[in-house]
Amino acid sequence: MRVFITGVSGFIGTAVTKDLITHGHEVIGLARNDASADKITKLGGTPHKGDLFDLESLKAGAASTDAVIHPAFVHGFSSPDIVTKNCATDRAAISAMGEAIAGTGKALIIASGTLGLAEPDGKPATEDTPGARGSGFSERTLSADLVQTLSKDQNIRGRGGFLHILPPIFRQAGFAGYIGDGNNVWPAVHNQDIAVLFRLALETGKVGAIYHGTVEEAVKTGDFVEAIGKKMQLPVESKNGEEPSVLGFAAMVLAMDDPTSSVKTQRELGWKLVHRGLLAEIEAGEIEEVDPQTQ
Repeated sequence: MRVFITGVSGFIGTAVTKDLITHGHEVIGLARNDASADKITKLGGTPHKGDLFDLESLKAGAASTDAVIHPAFVHGFSSPDIVTKNCATDRAAISAMGEAIAGTGKALIIASGTLGLAEPDGKPATEDTPGARGSGFSERTLSADLVQTLSKDQNIRGRGGFLHILPPIFRQAGFAGYIGDGNNVWPAVHNQDIAVLFRLALETGKVGAIYHGTVEEAVKTGDFVEAIGKKMQLPVESKNGEEPSVLGFAAMVLAMDDPTSSVKTQRELGWKLVHRGLLAEIEAGEIEEVDPQTQ
């Protein structure tokens, strides 16, 4: 199958591209510059010049292939306003690609963070949980209205992921911080495991389905912040979520409780965890630092 992929040079897109090519698919990758084009070529794909702001290029790429996978995002998490702006760009890109393949039966698969989900009773969000509507993250979730298949992921690890913006923030602050008692939780998944999920959704996924790429459904923020602090040899501190924080935007995200189940996804697609869990990976020193302004 010929697959148009955005963000091929990114940490999710790279893993997805490798997995698809290994399993016999052809990848046409969106390349925003020569460096991205070179990386796509080295991975075994074919570059397609353009970026998320070039809607005509997105339409052309989508129309010329059999399916679309959209893990790309204009990153930058330094403030809620920036997140909301980037989500609007994302929605426009998804809309453009969706229009290009409307009525063709082609699949459009996107990634959307699970921090936009919430269950009032504290139970893990499932694939049937409606997306939250009250934050910048929910704007990313709203994009799901435009696609056939949605793969949701949150704390992706490997060579990227939201967790990777925390070390430089902690280093600048001089401590590793969690909010309150640190008992609120995040789900987690490795980027190579999520790559397999994208392929399974492409090959066997149901039209209109929502799949959760969260193999670990509830890792306590206090536990992984403690592990990061220990690895970085920084003191670990609890902060009150109401007080101004040198952690900035990260403080708001660290305060969120986001238990997320993928039982239905695993059952329907036969998707299983292959790589080790989050805490084991932090202990092994495999969490790289990423600038929160560019991730």
